[in-house]
Amino acid sequence: MKKILTLVCVSALGGLLTLGGYKLLIEEEQPEQLAVEQVSELPIYVPTNTTANNAIVETPDFVQAAEKSIDAVVHVKNTAIVTAPMTMQDLLFGRSSQRAQVGTGSGVIISPTGYIVTNFHVIKNASEISITLNNNRAYMAELIGADEATDIALIKIEAEEDLPFLAFGDSDSAKIGEWVLAVGNPFNLTSTVTAGIISAKSRDLGGQNTQSFIQTDAAVNPGNSGGALVNTNGDLIGINTAISSRDGSYIGYSFAVPSNIARKIVNDIMEYGNVQNGILGVVGGALNSNAAEQLGTDITEGFYVSEVTEDTGAEKAGIQTGDIIKKIDNVEINKFSDLSGYLKTKSPKDVVNVTLIRDGDEKVLPVTLLKNSIAEIPIIGRVKNASEEELKSFGATYGVKISKFNEDYKSDWLESGIEEGNIVTRINGKKLYSADDVLPALKTQEYRGSLQIEVINKEGEKVVYNFR
Repeated sequence: MKKILTLVCVSALGGLLTLGGYKLLIEEEQPEQLAVEQVSELPIYVPTNTTANNAIVETPDFVQAAEKSIDAVVHVKNTAIVTAPMTMQDLLFGRSSQRAQVGTGSGVIISPTGYIVTNFHVIKNASEISITLNNNRAYMAELIGADEATDIALIKIEAEEDLPFLAFGDSDSAKIGEWVLAVGNPFNLTSTVTAGIISAKSRDLGGQNTQSFIQTDAAVNPGNSGGALVNTNGDLIGINTAISSRDGSYIGYSFAVPSNIARKIVNDIMEYGNVQNGILGVVGGALNSNAAEQLGTDITEGFYVSEVTEDTGAEKAGIQTGDIIKKIDNVEINKFSDLSGYLKTKSPKDVVNVTLIRDGDEKVLPVTLLKNSIAEIPIIGRVKNASEEELKSFGATYGVKISKFNEDYKSDWLESGIEEGNIVTRINGKKLYSADDVLPALKTQEYRGSLQIEVINKEGEKVVYNFR
């Protein structure tokens, strides 16, 4: 038994000596190697800017902007009387088919005395407009004026005390990528604030080169129309107007009328009762690679002038067919909505500096904008304001002059005895005193789906034409 215990002890002692010698003399520093291998299995992140590694990233603070704007945004309720289809109950009980239809939206207080700007489509056809402030006080509002083309309307309430309001900011200085807040009353909720960035500027949704929206990804839903788009300082830089959606709700993009346009519309309505547009007097289109190739130029951005309208500021300043407009004042012109959007902020008699390219040379021409004197009538073509002498020669006291036929219908009019220079006196029963009267006359409710035009021909005879 003692021999067995002695053998076990000797074997254990030998093992310990062997292990100790291996550790001291043979084995390398394996634990450090294992540690290196474990670290190398982790993802490797390489900073793109080593100077910013230790910088503190500040997130935007929207609290001040929200507090400044939320009480200046109101709820707008529009009650309109509409004619509904006649029902059997209406016939049996002799009831009228007219019904009250209620629509809602938002508005922005822009003065302590109760002036409120909203969208035209929010108060369209309203027989009654009700305003609810953020403190739940309700008032009846008066419609001061509206401009359907820009979707801007001005209304007013009479309050007992000065109201919180937002000041117009400079939408031209707003930058793509800048943080903004959308404040409004979506789904008839009380004032709601959402945040996003400016995604694009000078957007044209209609495809008719008449719009110039600020595009943002701040969530805007039904009821937000007419609400405020503000920057982080709480300045009003836009009036929320539309969303891009298939189902009527927000899916990522919303659009606002720039504040510089809205401010100009409001000022015109307050001063003149209607909008005073300053006209440059050029016809053409935006350049792109295909247009540039057809025109034989290597310039792919800008506005190509294909025609200069007679008796306009552009003609008097020396702008010519073939010129490429690159800038107006300090605003770059890359597409038509850049041009039309900036001009909507201007009035007749304003002077703008037009930077253009002609035969490879850059020129800067000062142009005095004039009041609108031309309009387009479907089927006829272009008409313009007529002078007193021209009206007198046709025995007329009002009307607009046909300046250029639509080529598709020119031969038909000539065969009917109507020529360029003849006077159009009425559209859909509405008298035309200037080119500004054409668009409202074309939209006359009683003639929807048809067009009635009264013309004085070269013989001095009034002829009425009906089109369906």
